[in-house]
Amino acid sequence: MRIHFKPRLAAIGLSVALSAATLPATAQVMVGGAPMLPSKDIIDNAVNSNDHTTLVAAVKAAGLVETLKGPGPFTVFAPTNDAFAALPAGTVDTLLKPENKPTLTKVLTYHVVAGKYDAAAIMKMIADGHGMAKLKTVEGGTLTAKAGAMGKGVTVTDEKGGTADVTIADVVQSNGVIHVVDKVLMPK
Repeated sequence: MRIHFKPRLAAIGLSVALSAATLPATAQVMVGGAPMLPSKDIIDNAVNSNDHTTLVAAVKAAGLVETLKGPGPFTVFAPTNDAFAALPAGTVDTLLKPENKPTLTKVLTYHVVAGKYDAAAIMKMIADGHGMAKLKTVEGGTLTAKAGAMGKGVTVTDEKGGTADVTIADVVQSNGVIHVVDKVLMPK
């Protein structure tokens, strides 16, 4: 069987398409040492990831647990503990204070897009957008997605020019999809 790709899609998304095509439909994605079960919601999976304890604590402090347990669907760009640790000293502790809940909520909802956008959908949006896709966040801002180096993966740029690479894509949830990112994205 011969497979033909449109040239522009091949350059951008070949690695994503091939890796997705070779995974069995029931393959479990491991994040932070724990299997991410498609039958569980975003919160129920995130609490099991050793790489997302800071994110889970922040979601709890912002009062977003019930929202992210809701039906969605949501696409979440989930920063790791290392991503939070890379912020300037004291940032996380300051954000977690009760008086800073509005700011914390703004930062966290900036990582959430309404709808379920797996890697293939994002790569198609990038191709259709001639190399970039604008994603409207729940917070109201915009993230810009582009193909990563050599057409592999996705890089997301925030409104301040900061970039995060998707390190684990397509962590399917009952109410959406998570893409693990290596930096915290910041709204204006």
